[in-house]
Amino acid sequence: MSDPLVIAIDGPVGSGKSTVARALAARLGFGYLDSGAMYRAVTLKALRAGVDLRDPEALTRAARSCDIKLEATPEGIRTRLDGEDVSREIRSLDVTNHAFGPSQTPGVRERMVELQRRAALRGPLVAEGRDMGTVVFPDSPAKFYLDASVDERARRRHRDHAARGDAISLDELKRQIVLRDGRDSTRDASPLRPADDALRVDTSDLTVAEVVDRLVAVLREKGLAGG
Repeated sequence: MSDPLVIAIDGPVGSGKSTVARALAARLGFGYLDSGAMYRAVTLKALRAGVDLRDPEALTRAARSCDIKLEATPEGIRTRLDGEDVSREIRSLDVTNHAFGPSQTPGVRERMVELQRRAALRGPLVAEGRDMGTVVFPDSPAKFYLDASVDERARRRHRDHAARGDAISLDELKRQIVLRDGRDSTRDASPLRPADDALRVDTSDLTVAEVVDRLVAVLREKGLAGG
């Protein structure tokens, strides 16, 4: 049995990896895996249950006990937690501000890796996150690491929050991004870093279509995308 075909896209918050990954998956006719949504779902589960987010064992139990599914619908990818559609809830500021605890917990990450690798068995996949190319799918034949300037990433996040009606300043978002970058890149469990064989793409001055075109061109060279 051949290994599942996975295109791995990693990068920090606001780099455009989610939007690009969704567009690339649609263009290729592949499935799409939003690993961040899975960690957010665990965070929501823990917050609702009053779990101490500083307790690794309790967080691991929460991750092991919940059922997380990412479903493709005409309206986009929906995240279901124990059967409930929580696609909007997991993008709240409360979940965003508390997701670091679960995401740095080894037991939680082990469970999420299990689920992510299981998803790849269902067919070709574009998987995005922070350790797709380094940990979850190290044998991926195509790895990309997207990045952008802090100012541009803050502007993108500000637009996202404004669209959801969240009241948060651009300066505060920039501060949070810098803090999160430091945490993600220095955590013990699966730190954020480019895979050694990943192609790095600065998306600061590129449109989504331009980034997707660049990735598709690389995939064609590798024989992983049609002409």
